[in-house]
Amino acid sequence: MTGDGALRIATWNVNSVRKRMGRLVPWLESRSPDVVCLQETKVEDDLFPEEALREAGYHAAILGQKTYNGVAVLSRHPLEVVSRNLGDGGDDTQARLLDVRTGGLRLIDVYIPNGKEVEDPAFVYKLEWMARLARYLEVRCDPGEPLILCGDFNVAPEPIDLHDPVGGDGKVLFHPDEREAFARFLRWGMVDTVRHHHPDTPVFSFWDYRRLAFPRNEGYRIDHILVTRPLLPRCREAFVDREARKGKEPSDHAPVVAVLDPL
Repeated sequence: MTGDGALRIATWNVNSVRKRMGRLVPWLESRSPDVVCLQETKVEDDLFPEEALREAGYHAAILGQKTYNGVAVLSRHPLEVVSRNLGDGGDDTQARLLDVRTGGLRLIDVYIPNGKEVEDPAFVYKLEWMARLARYLEVRCDPGEPLILCGDFNVAPEPIDLHDPVGGDGKVLFHPDEREAFARFLRWGMVDTVRHHHPDTPVFSFWDYRRLAFPRNEGYRIDHILVTRPLLPRCREAFVDREARKGKEPSDHAPVVAVLDPL
């Protein structure tokens, strides 16, 4: 908790947790988040750096996969795992979801498929996975409960959420079908915390490693912290920690942080 008792909740696509430990641990020490949802950990469970993170003060719930995907939740409080993956009889060979309870909160950490290209079967898989996630919310969750859904959604919801909405229109990350799938989460009862607090400000969380995208600020806001409406009055701030994208060997994503008043 912060000095005033507020809860700091973060989500961060670290693009390989073992490669990023030299940045992750100092970030945890300097920012002191209460809960951090990680994506693209890219490591099997038995190789996850759980001991080093425990020494940093965090319990860990993990769902890993060799080389690809992978999600983890770090918390200063003990963790209860509600579900690993969607568990609906569909394809759960890819490690993409952790549903946990910790510190009086329920959090769902997701790594939604990228989709590659619109013509690629991976794009169909992405839309199917997002529809499955929407059904997971509808069947296994309640919009009246305090719930956080966060992670790398691989969707820029609105034109303000990418540097070139005209050039990106109809392409992966900003395709109308993806945006409609994202909007389904909002209609169910989720609120986009960053956009709630910064309705008119272009804010990005991902910058490609290529073409000097970060120094040019040619980015996308595809990492999100969504909360149900019972939590919204407690959400005093939400922002992207852009500083964490700077320096040597960064992830191509920056952390997103939401600050909640205490329970």
